[in-house]
Amino acid sequence: MSHLDTLTVHAGREDFGKLGVHAPPIDLSTTYPVADLAVGTASFDALVGGDASAPNPIYARLHNPTVARVEQALAQLEGSEACVAYGSGMAALTALLMSARMRGGHVLVVRPLYGTSDHLLVSGMTGLEAEFVEAGEIATRKRADTVLVVIETPANPTLGLVDIRAVVAAAGDVPVVVDSTFATPVLQRPMELGATYVLHSATKFLGGHGDVIAGVVCCSEENAKVLRQVRAVTGALLHPLAAYLLHRGLPTLTLRVERAQHNAGILAQRLAAHPKVARVFYPGMGTVAGDGLLASQMRGPGALLAFELHGGHAAAAAVMSRVRLITPAVSLGSVDSLIQHPAGLTHRVLDEATRQACGITAGLLRLSAGIEHVDDLWADLEQALDLEQALDLEKA
Repeated sequence: MSHLDTLTVHAGREDFGKLGVHAPPIDLSTTYPVADLAVGTASFDALVGGDASAPNPIYARLHNPTVARVEQALAQLEGSEACVAYGSGMAALTALLMSARMRGGHVLVVRPLYGTSDHLLVSGMTGLEAEFVEAGEIATRKRADTVLVVIETPANPTLGLVDIRAVVAAAGDVPVVVDSTFATPVLQRPMELGATYVLHSATKFLGGHGDVIAGVVCCSEENAKVLRQVRAVTGALLHPLAAYLLHRGLPTLTLRVERAQHNAGILAQRLAAHPKVARVFYPGMGTVAGDGLLASQMRGPGALLAFELHGGHAAAAAVMSRVRLITPAVSLGSVDSLIQHPAGLTHRVLDEATRQACGITAGLLRLSAGIEHVDDLWADLEQALDLEQALDLEKA
C-alpha cells in the first residue's frame, strides 16, 4: 500500500480475512485464564519487561489485543516501528517524560505548546528540570544530563512552525519528541525528518468524532519497550472500547483532514478581511512563525487557525457566546467546528507573562474547522462578528 489514503483504511486490518471478520474485534477482558503456569509466568515477564505481545496477555493493564491492533495501524501511518497507546494525550506525554527521567534530569522545551503540556513540564511533577528555549538555542543550551527536546509543530494555539530537521540536527544525540497533533500523519511525518518520538493527542483528528480520549507515542521498538514498561506500572493503557473507536475513525482521516483544511483556508482569508479581526494566524498566509517551512515540512497548512479580535477579552467572549453552528468548546479535530478562548481555557494554567510571550492574548480565539459546508461556517462567524461590531458602534 503506497498511498496514505489506502493505508488509513486498511492498516491494522490485514488479518481480517483469516479471522473472518469485517470490523475490528473488541476484547473487553480484564484478565485471561492461565492454563499453563510456565507459559503464564513467561508471558508476565515479557509484558512487564516491555514486549509488544506474549502468548498470554495475563491482565489487561499489561496488554490488550484491541489496543495492540490500533497501535499497529498508527505505527504504519507514522512510518515507525512501533506505537504505544495511552488513556489520554497527557498520559502519553507523562509516560514519555518518565521514561526520559531514567536517563537524566534536564529537558529543553520550545514554546508555545499545549497549555497542560507546558504546565506539566513547569510543575516538575515528573522530576525533570524543564528549560524553555528558542529553537535556535538548542545546540548551546544542551547539557550532559539533557535527555529530551520537546517541540510542538504546528504550535498550539498560534500555529507557529518549528523546523524539525534543524532541531534534530541541533539536538545531536538527544532524542527529539514532536507533538504532531495538529498535523496528523496526513500532513506531517516527523520521523522522516529525524524525530525520535511522535506524540499525538489521538482524541483529536485521529479519533475525529469527539467520542474518544486517547494518546499515542510512535517510535522505534527499542524506545517503545521502555514506554510499555512505564505503562504497565502506571496503568495508563488505553481502554479497548476507546481503541476500537479510534481505529474506526482512521479510514476517513485523510478525507476529514483535507475537507477541514479546505474550510480553514477559506475561513482564514475571510476573517483576515473582516474589520473586527486584528490578525489571523494560519500557515501559508505569512502570519505565523516559521511560515516558510510549510512547503518543506508539511503537505498542507492544516485545519486549525487562530484570530485576534479588536476589543480584547470582551469581544472574544461575545463572539463565543453568539456563534450558533460552531460549538464553543475546547478540543479540536472533530468533524464539527469548535471555537475556544486559549487565554481563558486551554492555556489558562500558564502565567500571564508566559501567555503574552507566546502571543496568547485576551482577544485570541482558536478555531478548529470541521467538515461542514464552509459557507455555513462563515455565515455563523460573520453574524457573530457583525453583531459585536454593531454593538461597538452603538456604544460609540
